[in-house]
Amino acid sequence: MQSKTETGKHERHSYRAKLLIDAWRLFHDNLIGRIGVCLLIVFGLMALLSYIPPHVDPMYHPMTGVDPEISYASPPSTRHWLGTDNIGRDILSQLLTGARVAFLVGISSAFISIVIGTLIGIVAAYWGKMLDGLLMRFADMVMVMPSLLVILLLSVLFGQLSIWTIVILIALFRWPAVARVIRSQTLSLKQRPFIDMARVAGASHLRIIFRHILPNVLPMALLYMTFRITSAIIVEAALSFLGFGDPNTVSWGMMLQWVWKTGHMFQAPYWLLPPGLCISFMTLSFYMMGRAMEEVLDPRLRRVRNAKHAAA
Repeated sequence: MQSKTETGKHERHSYRAKLLIDAWRLFHDNLIGRIGVCLLIVFGLMALLSYIPPHVDPMYHPMTGVDPEISYASPPSTRHWLGTDNIGRDILSQLLTGARVAFLVGISSAFISIVIGTLIGIVAAYWGKMLDGLLMRFADMVMVMPSLLVILLLSVLFGQLSIWTIVILIALFRWPAVARVIRSQTLSLKQRPFIDMARVAGASHLRIIFRHILPNVLPMALLYMTFRITSAIIVEAALSFLGFGDPNTVSWGMMLQWVWKTGHMFQAPYWLLPPGLCISFMTLSFYMMGRAMEEVLDPRLRRVRNAKHAAA
């Protein structure tokens, strides 16, 4: 016979599996979410294709590869499907590499900011009013700072920033909103009976935080991560377009900076439009996924959706 502990664990696993299945069903039924996933799959394939020949051929290298027969901005052809830039580099190779960089910047900076914001939000809510006040006032100070302007000033002072420096700076300015949301959730969870039961059972503070509180606030943190990815991609593109990005990294913002700096903004739409459209659609895809996830996680939005389906 199974012990009560094993039976309880089995019931909890079954309950969590049911919740995951229900959440996936709600997400799958959301048209916006499906469109967002499809767009992300397209950009994911683009990032993978940047590693596959012929785009690993020296002539197709996005930074140093130059077609020996072309030394000017040429329109699309069978040899270069999206044309070449002003020195004969393949625009398609740059575009595929830009997808890889966009994923790197967006996911890395969003993950770091979510980790910082989640930990600060939980600590602020869990350990007393004094620490809560100090951390939240610090979060308010960071939140009101114009992050793009501050990063631009740092670029002026220290020169062009590397891609990883940009990732870290974006993360350091994007955590306060997450911290405030996680704090409010933690304040509510602290009053729940299962937290009191854990304390009575002798659980340490760290166990209560990481075993009981963190799993309950993690879905909301992941929701905010999708929106943080969107803002990170836009900030990196803006920095690169203004000439403060990493000059050794090919990104969509850097492509826009090159087409503007060389005076081909209106003369070469085949060079201008692809990176601009990719930035727009990639940020849109993460935003659409976030909206769909919000409907899955927010009970009020679920009730509204169910009411609409019932009325239909």
